[in-house]
Amino acid sequence: MQAHEPKDFAASFVRLAEEAGQSLKKARGEIGKVIFGQETVIEETLVTLLAGGHALLVGVPGLAKTKLVETLGRVLGLDARRVQFTPDLMPSDILGTEILEEPAPGKRAFRFIKGPVFAELLMADEINRASPRTQSALLQAMQEGFVTIAGQRHDLPRPFHVLATQNPIEQEGTYPLPEAQLDRFLLQIDVNYPDRTAERRMLIETTGAEHAEPLAVFSAEGLVAAQRLVRRLPVGEQIVDAILDLVRSARPAPGTPLAEKLVWGPGPRASQALMLAARARALIDGRLSPSMEDVIALAEPVLKHRMALSFAARAEGETLGNIIAGLTAKYR
Repeated sequence: MQAHEPKDFAASFVRLAEEAGQSLKKARGEIGKVIFGQETVIEETLVTLLAGGHALLVGVPGLAKTKLVETLGRVLGLDARRVQFTPDLMPSDILGTEILEEPAPGKRAFRFIKGPVFAELLMADEINRASPRTQSALLQAMQEGFVTIAGQRHDLPRPFHVLATQNPIEQEGTYPLPEAQLDRFLLQIDVNYPDRTAERRMLIETTGAEHAEPLAVFSAEGLVAAQRLVRRLPVGEQIVDAILDLVRSARPAPGTPLAEKLVWGPGPRASQALMLAARARALIDGRLSPSMEDVIALAEPVLKHRMALSFAARAEGETLGNIIAGLTAKYR
């Protein structure tokens, strides 16, 4: 009986992976009913959620970032909420607060009222408009999965994901995210303008009397099961070494080509993010193990927000995208 256990385990794993791949393909189709011309954005957002992480969506207003989060909540069966970040937003507006009640005459007690962070999918809209104090309130939630109010720990739902948005153009009155918080985002997802064909379809389908409604494909429990499956996908030694070499080559160590171009580079959390993201992308594509194609495709969204150009490099017109493309060129 024991001799058959490894074979049975392998067969069960393959079956679960195939079922998850089919469900993810269906989920992409349902999201595509509402979000037009953003296939890469949809893929990278699904990668983030499958890997159990958070994403920073960077794009100008009007590119359906809010609609994407709303649609993801419906398709994945998650409780989705949205918080509009403003300079006067306080930590308690996100985390919640304690109120003093009098449940019986002469008796008083504090009761905790949960804030919007107690959701399975939280959209932090224009996160860089909030003060550093409020941004830091979200940091513990993103990293630890719980918040501390008046010395008491309050666990967040499972799963818990933050999709934050940021406008790359309008920076007046904003507070740039600190490096420590940027590092908590698994991916930075750049949301660009759709092409003409997608925008034409959008123009026709969103201005009529009928509107497409996406169907639920997953539940919260189903997503957690898929996240566990992602962590069980095998990764070849060649891919592990490539991830390590790529991330380490993006650091401005003395004597390296990037020493004069970068102020700081990605830490070990970037290697972990790239490993998980590559596994998730493979599963979305119906494969049982990540390839170099996954590593190359995800290198920029994983590394971009974990690197900073020096003043001299910016003056010369250098970009992080070009630097990362140069680092991945030898793997193509």
